[in-house]
Amino acid sequence: METRHARYPFARDARRAVQEAGVDLVEVVREDDAVVERATQRVQNALTERDVGERAASDRVELLSYPVARVLVSLVDENVCTRYYAQAEANRAEERFRADFAAEAGRGVVTRTDLLREFDLADAVRPVREGGFEADVATYLRLATSLRGDEWRLVNRPLDAGVVPVSEPELDTLLREAVQERVEDGLPLGVPDAIGDALDDPLAAIRETLADLDLTREIDTVVPDLFPPCMQHLLDAVQRGDHLPHHSRFALTAFLGNIGLSTDEIVELYEVNPGFGEEMTRYQTDHIQGETSPTEYTAPSCATMQAYGDCVNPDALCEHISHPLSYYEAKLDDAEDDDLEDWREERDTDEENADA
Repeated sequence: METRHARYPFARDARRAVQEAGVDLVEVVREDDAVVERATQRVQNALTERDVGERAASDRVELLSYPVARVLVSLVDENVCTRYYAQAEANRAEERFRADFAAEAGRGVVTRTDLLREFDLADAVRPVREGGFEADVATYLRLATSLRGDEWRLVNRPLDAGVVPVSEPELDTLLREAVQERVEDGLPLGVPDAIGDALDDPLAAIRETLADLDLTREIDTVVPDLFPPCMQHLLDAVQRGDHLPHHSRFALTAFLGNIGLSTDEIVELYEVNPGFGEEMTRYQTDHIQGETSPTEYTAPSCATMQAYGDCVNPDALCEHISHPLSYYEAKLDDAEDDDLEDWREERDTDEENADA
C-alpha cells in the first residue's frame, strides 16, 4: 500500500492493492479502531464540511478508511449522505490532483493523462494544438450535467463536429465530477451483518449528525407533489381550514422556509385558512425564518414529528430517511428536471395569463 493509493483511494490500482494485501474487512472493522475512526471522520466531515477531514498519518489507515467509509454511507442509506460524501471525496481528490498537475515534472503523483486513462476518457478527451482540450459532446454532457453556471450549458459553448473545447481548469473540474461519479457508483453496497453489527456506534453518530444537519443550503425548488407525506398532510389541513396545533404550524412553516419560500409566499399559503390572521402569521413566519430572531429554524426531524403525532401516512421512502428535508431532496434528485415545475413559476404563469 503506497502513498498514491492513500491519496487516490477510488483508483483501480488502489483497489487492487487492498485485494492483493488480503485485507479482511470484517477483521478490520472489528479490530482496527484507527481505520474505523478515520472512516467515520470521512463521513462526518463530508456532511458538515464537504471535506473528508485530515489525512491519517499511516498510508494503510488512510487507504482502508475509504472502503469502510463507503460501508458506513451504505448503512446510512440516505440520498443526502451519499451525495455529500461523494462530493467531499471528489473535492479532496481535486485539491490533490491540481497540486500534482502543478508540481515540477516528475514530482506529482498523477498527471492529467493518468486520470483520463483512469476514467477511460483518453479517447473522448484530447489535447489540441492551440492549447486546452476537446471533449466529445456525450462525455462533456455526462460530466457537466450537475455543474452550476451558465458557462457549462452546452448552448453557451462552441460545438463543432461533436466536440466541445475545454480549458485545462475546466477539464480539472470535469475530472472532479468523474471522481464523484466513481465514488457514488454502486452505493449503497450490500453489507453483511458481520460488518454492519461491528459499526453500530459510528453509524449512530453519523445518523445523529445527519438528523441535526442544516439541509436547506441547496434546496430552492417548491414542488408540493414531492413533499413528504407529513408535510402534504399539514398543508392539506391548512388549506381545508383545519386548526393546526402550534407544533404542527411550526413544522410546516419551517419546512416551507427551508425549501426556499419567502415570508410573503408562506403567508399567502395560509390565507385560505378561515382562521387566518395576517399579522400573527407574518410575525410567526419571520421569527421562524430568522428575520426577527437570531435563529433560522430547521424543520423538525422525523423522530420529533413522530413524537408530536405529525408523522402521517409514511411511505416506503420514509423508512430510510430521518428528516423531512432528506425525503424531499431524495424526491427532487429522483425526478427528471423537465418534470419539475416550481410552484412559484406556475403561479407567476397563472397571474400573467389572468392579466393578459
